[in-house]
Amino acid sequence: MSSSPDLPDAPDLRAAQRLQWARAALDDAQATLQRASIDAGWRSYWRSHGKGASRVLMDSPPGLEDVRPWLRMHALLQQGGVRVPAILAQDAEAGLLLLEDLGGPTLAQTLDAASADAQFDAALGQLLRLQAIAPPPALGVFGEALLQRDAGLFEEWFLQRHLGLTLHAAERDALHAVQRELMDNALAQPRVLVHRDFMPRNLMPVADGPAVLDFQDCVLGPVAYDPISLFKDTTVSWPLARVDAWLARYHARALQAGIALPPLAQFLRDADWMGVQRHLKNLGIFARLNYRDGKAWYLDNVPRFIGYLDDVLPRHPQLQPLAQLLQTRIKPALAQRAAAGA
Repeated sequence: MSSSPDLPDAPDLRAAQRLQWARAALDDAQATLQRASIDAGWRSYWRSHGKGASRVLMDSPPGLEDVRPWLRMHALLQQGGVRVPAILAQDAEAGLLLLEDLGGPTLAQTLDAASADAQFDAALGQLLRLQAIAPPPALGVFGEALLQRDAGLFEEWFLQRHLGLTLHAAERDALHAVQRELMDNALAQPRVLVHRDFMPRNLMPVADGPAVLDFQDCVLGPVAYDPISLFKDTTVSWPLARVDAWLARYHARALQAGIALPPLAQFLRDADWMGVQRHLKNLGIFARLNYRDGKAWYLDNVPRFIGYLDDVLPRHPQLQPLAQLLQTRIKPALAQRAAAGA
């Protein structure tokens, strides 16, 4: 996180526009902006410093990161009772929003073994509100097209670009067969509003929350997607028994809330399989962020997500071709890169 203030004489035209707009919105000609967080995309967040209470400016450069989907989803979630940041001022054409400052660290920075039960239970409360919202007719669908795209990310960016692996025909067929099973499982699940990044770093602990962030990519999709994303992310690797218990807690609360779900055993299987699909996609995204966007730190997450695959693949015989590929090709390639200092 940068600590350099965004000065009025900065050569960057966008920085000057951002600061000028913020000063007008804050009614403070001396206000300064300081980087608040780094996003995987083009969106950036800046904390104000000046005569009044601090605020957060969200900058979505037009042509690079359209702010309108964020605004539409913000309105939908707020109407459904989900805790989202309050909008204090906006210029959608310029891609600039002034938001309440939710203050301290994200859930990712506050979670520990002692507090996890309570913090996850609060997060599930927000998730259940989100899942209870009737998706608007024009909402995108997490269907075949997105699933195929996700599968391609793993093969193109992680296997080929990052590891330099060219699969033999039989290996490729086996991988595609497993991915097809994962996709079919996702498509067969009950569908709800899905955040797609409902994870601790996108949740902010507040008294009436946690507040939900980064929600602009919500779609209609598999009911198990967000619960497994919450418990298996880039922050902490929890024991499987604890994850299963949290998933069971979600299952019980969701049934009480009227969410359509299969019996618990089937839901736990669905969550495992949904997790595997997501882990493969994330490995591809981490590699793409490194090679395409120059964000090398995302590769630090690779060992954790390989570990997630190691945890769950032995529980599912149908996924053993993927487990074999992991042991015979992927792990040796990772070890070779590590030995070479790559």
